[in-house]
Parts: sequence; C-alpha cells; structure tokens
Amino acid sequence: MTALMQQQQNDALAFLCSGQGSQRPGMGADLLDIPEAAAVFACASDVFGRDIAALCRAETDAEAEALNDTRNAQAAIATLSIAIGRALMAHGVVPASLVGFSLGQVSAIALSGMLSDEDAFRLIAERSRIMGEVADAHPGCMSAFLKGTPAEVEALCAELAQGDVLAPANYNSAAQTVIAGTADAVARAEEAWKEMGKRATRLATSGAFHSPLMAAAREPFATVLDSLDFAEPQMTVICNTDAAPLDAATVRMRLVEHLTNPVRFQQSVEVLTEHGVTDFVEVGYGSVLANLVKRCAPEASRICVQDRTSYEECLATYGKA
Repeated sequence: MTALMQQQQNDALAFLCSGQGSQRPGMGADLLDIPEAAAVFACASDVFGRDIAALCRAETDAEAEALNDTRNAQAAIATLSIAIGRALMAHGVVPASLVGFSLGQVSAIALSGMLSDEDAFRLIAERSRIMGEVADAHPGCMSAFLKGTPAEVEALCAELAQGDVLAPANYNSAAQTVIAGTADAVARAEEAWKEMGKRATRLATSGAFHSPLMAAAREPFATVLDSLDFAEPQMTVICNTDAAPLDAATVRMRLVEHLTNPVRFQQSVEVLTEHGVTDFVEVGYGSVLANLVKRCAPEASRICVQDRTSYEECLATYGKA
C-alpha cells in the first residue's frame, strides 16, 4: 500500500470478509467490469484453473449446482470479497481494520497486504482440499443454536458430548452460537435445546468445521503455510481464533489453530468497536456478517457491498476524491 493510501485509512471503518455459505448464483455479476475487480478475478481464474467469474454468474442450473461445490464456493466467495475490497480501496474507501469469518479470514489477510492475491488463492485452494478430505474421513455436521446464551450452549455441549465430539464452533452473537460435532452428538444437543423451548437450525455444511474433528487437517495445512511468505499487515486484521490482531510472526500458528477452534466473530466485533470502529462494510454477498454486526453492535453503521448499487453507495459515503 502506498503512503497516500495509508494516509487515507479511515480509523472508524472496518471491512468484513464473507465466509462460506454466502454464495448465490449471479453474485457480484454487475461488479465484474470494474477494472480492479476484473484483475482480481483474472488472477483467481489463473490460480484455481477455472473461470471464477463464470462460477459467480452461474446462469444455468448446472452452473448453480457447480457453485455450491465446496471448492468452487470457497474460490468464488473469496475472489468476490478480495475483488470488491480492492476496488473500494482503489477509490479511496480504505479501512483501518479487517475481520473475516472463517474462510473470509484469508480474504482479510490478502486485503491487508500480508499475502499477495496469488498466494491467498493458492492457500484457499489447499485449505478447501485439505478440509474436504478430512471432513470425508471424519464425518460431522453443524447446527445454529438460537435464543440462548453462549454459556448455555457450552454447558449443553459438555453435558451431551458423551464421548463424542460436540463443541461450540461459531460465536456469532449473544443469542446465536453454532455447534459442531458428530451427527449423533449434534442431534442429541438439538433435541435437548428444542425441549428447552429454544430453536436450532441444521446448517448445510459438509463437515464439522472449527471443531476437533478437523484435527487431521492441522499438519498438512501447516506444511502449506510454511511454504508462504507473510508480510506484516498494513492495517489491523482481527484473528477469528482469539479476537486479537494478527502479525507475521504468529499468523501460521493461529491459522492452524483456526481449523479446530471456534470462530469468535462476536468478540472480534466487540474488540473493534472498543477501539473506535463505528462503521462496517461487508465485502461479499448476502449481508450475513452485516446482519450479525447489527446484533453485536446495534449502534454501528453497516452496509453490504454486493452489487453496483451498494458499491456506488459505499463510494459516495466513504470515498475520498
């Protein structure tokens, strides 16, 4: 990042980078002709070996089905987040902080300058491959528990694990915690939660991510990380695992821990607001993270930049001539 861009950082602004599950056919289609976004998509297509822009457009049923494949979804989501972020930053919307949700943490690392876009896409390709293989070998599932506190969810997991893996995987807000574990353990917890008069929703994931069932992914993923050169971030990147800033010295270890430890999104938002962030811009599709911010920090301003209208709105609000 140039000295000029550093001077333009908005200390009250943070970017949110979307996680897996936010993919939809046609996402970002009217942003693909923005030069900075087009360059990111071209880079991604070269690294992933397939047309990522075509994946996002998904104009046929077959293409929509392909988009939902885990590896394609991760490639498309991360590419769109990085593309939108690069386009906004090129036009003066420069955050002082970033936070991603799971997969989105790699997008945030790229936007911060810790990794080149090429290396970020290589990392995502390997991450999705490794996690997919481990999920196949160690089956599990995830479920969102609503209308209860994190402490209640933690207590239920401890009580009903019964020798199986069952643990909190995403701390999304004070009233929404996602659990992960073996299918039997998750089903036991869902039944008990509903008997308490609360609500649980099974998630359409292919594994028990951010839980001990992903332990076999740690070693091969660490090997991939050792092959990459990380720079110091040019803006604050809040780590999902501990809601603290990332740095080049510890990023590899913390990304490995990220595989088997919960996403602390609520805590990350709280840390940012405590340090003066009042405005959040989600770079990606679907407004999932912007909606979570509404629950974690009701007074904060938030926008999801996912199409040309929201892109222009964001430029008008935060851009600098």
